[in-house]
Amino acid sequence: MARTENKPTVSIIIPTYNRRRLIGRSIKSVLNQTYRDFELIIVDDASTDNTEEVVGSFNDERIKYVRHEKNKGEAAARNTGIKTAMCDYIAYQDSDDEWLPEKLARQMELLENAPPEVGVVYTGFWKTENHGRTYIPFSWVSQKNGDIHKELLKGNFIGSPVVLIKKKCFDTAGLFDERLRNLVDWEMWLRISKHYHFRCVDEPLVVAHYDVDNVSDNPASLIEAIELVLEKNRDEFEAEKRLLARHRINIGNLLVANGEVKRGHRYIVSALRLYPFSIRLLSAAFLAFFGLYDKVVRVLRNIGSRLKA
Repeated sequence: MARTENKPTVSIIIPTYNRRRLIGRSIKSVLNQTYRDFELIIVDDASTDNTEEVVGSFNDERIKYVRHEKNKGEAAARNTGIKTAMCDYIAYQDSDDEWLPEKLARQMELLENAPPEVGVVYTGFWKTENHGRTYIPFSWVSQKNGDIHKELLKGNFIGSPVVLIKKKCFDTAGLFDERLRNLVDWEMWLRISKHYHFRCVDEPLVVAHYDVDNVSDNPASLIEAIELVLEKNRDEFEAEKRLLARHRINIGNLLVANGEVKRGHRYIVSALRLYPFSIRLLSAAFLAFFGLYDKVVRVLRNIGSRLKA
């Protein structure tokens, strides 16, 4: 799709909050794209640092700066970006991540030539954390293209910096749920995947940096988010009892680890009642019940990393 008049083809949205140390790296990775026909919308969610000054240091007419006067959260910042966007395609970048130069060009080529049922093209990415890195989509993802709704019910494997979306997807599925302070991506992809197919560029074209202050490390908001996602997709999860049991065990484990032991135990017991036939789930439930699940998972991951090295 060629630029028409003064309208670019892609709106790139970066929501940010107090990331003055990191956002410059993110902006540079967007401006260094080989695909040049875009606008870049920075949505500052009421930062108290000098984020605005950092953004203003980039002399590029494609950059738009929008500021919230009050902190509204990630979902609201993304929605502000959508409402500000003037293009038919929308891409998201996080304020602490990096795109490889060919990322947007590869996606645009695929999405522009895809059939009309395809609404989203996403790429693989490296998740860097604690001096190590993990490739995502994870190995457990068996279906990466087409109708991936059931695959997404297992969990999220699509980060916000890796998507290119037809703007009309939001007209159909709605905007981001502003009640969420976590799992904002997962909830939205579940909604969009009910209406549109996805395509994957299964290569690491993004580097996602996970810091200690990452919002996903907040256990209370994570628990609340999982509960809301399960409720909003109740019919689909109730049809997949084993999967629902696994998510309930995960909630129980998070609650126990967060000190809400009795409530966590109730989730674990409800999971076993729902699907008592899996040895794997029984084992996970036993460990979570006594607050050991996280420790065992970490040990197994470390062993697996050594064996593959």
